[in-house]
Formats: sequence, structure tokens, C-alpha cells
Amino acid sequence: MSMIHEITAGIGAYKRKQRKGRGESSGRGKTCGRGTKGSKARVGTYIKPTYEGGQTELFRRFPKRGFSNENWEHRYYIINLSDLAKFDAGATVDQAALQEKGLVPDDKLPVKILGNGEIGKKLTVIAKWYSKSAHKKITDAGGVVQNLRSETFEFPKPKKKFIQREGVPKKSKKVAAVEEEAPAAEGEKKE
Repeated sequence: MSMIHEITAGIGAYKRKQRKGRGESSGRGKTCGRGTKGSKARVGTYIKPTYEGGQTELFRRFPKRGFSNENWEHRYYIINLSDLAKFDAGATVDQAALQEKGLVPDDKLPVKILGNGEIGKKLTVIAKWYSKSAHKKITDAGGVVQNLRSETFEFPKPKKKFIQREGVPKKSKKVAAVEEEAPAAEGEKKE
């Protein structure tokens, strides 16, 4: 390694901070290097990164598109079956018990049990929601799965899908409306 490198390596590393506003003759007095007037010259100003000097910002010039489910999504504290190994056989596992063991930080959100891992103990688990695999593993181990009301947890029944009958042609809304109006008009003519 050359001696020049050793000499220049520390240069600029410990640069003295410039003290501003110590008289006009210091070169950094009066306006302290900020120039004159304008929002950048004022004290305590913050200019957001998207600001374009009063012109409509780029993100506001584009149209809104799509839909976000963020406001309506269900949020849970997630617990896996492998986490329930901390409990003794026959124990009741609810939000308070999980909080006591440090698996859940607080009771602001409900708990959802997922089926990652195995369970070999009989536990009474009380939670808001379960994955189907977790539900099956807990019941197969002889445990009890309950909802927040301490009732047996059941998955909702699947919704029935509309099935178009065969041989019946589909009618458009316009055709159906015209067919309804036609008999009414014929009845008026007969009278």
C-alpha cells in the first residue's frame, strides 16, 4: 500500500461542521446559505417528495383504478399447531392463555389457528377461525374445537351456485321487458 493512500485515506472523514449565521463577514451570515425568500429559506419547512411547485402531482394526474380489499379484510393473530405444543394435555387454549405464553401480543385482534405442525395432545382450543387442516388435526387428536362463544366450531355451509337448466334459452333483460309489456297492451285494446 502506498504512503499517499495512507495520507489521503482520512481526508474528509472528519470534516468540521460549518457554523452558520456568525456575521456577514464570515461568508455564512445573514441568510446562512439559504438564498432569499421562498419556502426553502424558511425555518422548519418540509417539502414532500411528490411536490411539483404547485403543479398537480404525478400521482394525482393518473386516474384511480382497481379495488383494494385492505379496509375490509379480516386480520388475525396467526398461531400454528406447532406453537400449541407449549400447552399441557387437557389444557384450554384461548386468547388469554396464548397471551400468557407470549404467543400473542395483546387482545386487539382475534386468533386464527393454522395447521402447520402436528399435535398429539387433547386440547380445548377456543379461537375465532381455523384452517380446515388445523380443525381436522385437533379433532383427530381427540381435542375440542370451539368458537369465541364456547360453542362447537362449524364451517359455514357452501353457497349454492346458480345452475342454468338445460333446454331453456337465456332471455336478455330487454326481451323480457318487451314480452311483459306486450300482453298488457293487448288487454287495453280489447276493452
